[in-house]
Amino acid sequence: MLIEIRHVTTYTYSTPARYSIQSLRLTPPSYDGQEVVNWTITAPGFDKRIEYRDGLGNLVHLTALSAAHDGMTLEAHGVVETEDRCGIVRGLNEMAPRRVFLRESPKTAPDKAIRALAHTVSNGRVPADSLDCLHAIMRVVQNAISYEIGSTHEHTTAAEALASGKGVCQDHAHLFISVARVIGIPARYVNGYFLSGTLAPSEAHHAWAEAWVDGLGWVGFDPANGMCPTERYVRLACGFDAASASPIRGTQKGGLHETLDVRVEVDQQGGQQQQ
Repeated sequence: MLIEIRHVTTYTYSTPARYSIQSLRLTPPSYDGQEVVNWTITAPGFDKRIEYRDGLGNLVHLTALSAAHDGMTLEAHGVVETEDRCGIVRGLNEMAPRRVFLRESPKTAPDKAIRALAHTVSNGRVPADSLDCLHAIMRVVQNAISYEIGSTHEHTTAAEALASGKGVCQDHAHLFISVARVIGIPARYVNGYFLSGTLAPSEAHHAWAEAWVDGLGWVGFDPANGMCPTERYVRLACGFDAASASPIRGTQKGGLHETLDVRVEVDQQGGQQQQ
């Protein structure tokens, strides 16, 4: 499947910023089942960018703008060809040992309720069949958090989302990761894009999780939709949680009262656009 993506992020400030620096994880990787056909990024200072891979293997572009500015627009656009690999992730440039994805992070730290949820799935131990266990975690998480746009925010933790019983794809992914790690299964957060078609709930800019399965490697799980990623998913970057996998992270000097506008369009070439 050929999927065209346009991801536009616009920052505006009430007073000019004197300097800005942005760390961009906005380039999808090519690996088994996902091939980047073409991809461009337009951003202030991108012609003088620094390019590197972070400790998790994500391609990062570092850009800076030293002239006074009252806002900026960053745009990523391109076409990616995908195949359904039943959620199995192979061929990535893996740089970190999988055991690091057992580490707790602020957004995935388990509380008593999360530990109890993990116990209901596998008595808190790594089961003989981790794949079946992970599918069970996906179902439990989907049932525990009702999909409701606007019910949480970027700083919401897995524990808070579980307590409220409401959230979005970020919250489903955080809770899945937290439960898997409690049981002893390495799990990581994935940012990307989703061509929803008739599935619901959905977001064009989407998030899910990947967990380690012996004999298979990393396998994707999307608790928000109750399925493993298919050819409708485009993987962008991974991290310990949403913060470390964020497509754009930056800071500026000056530039008070920042406002943010994000527009993501995902379109199957010859098909219907998702926003």
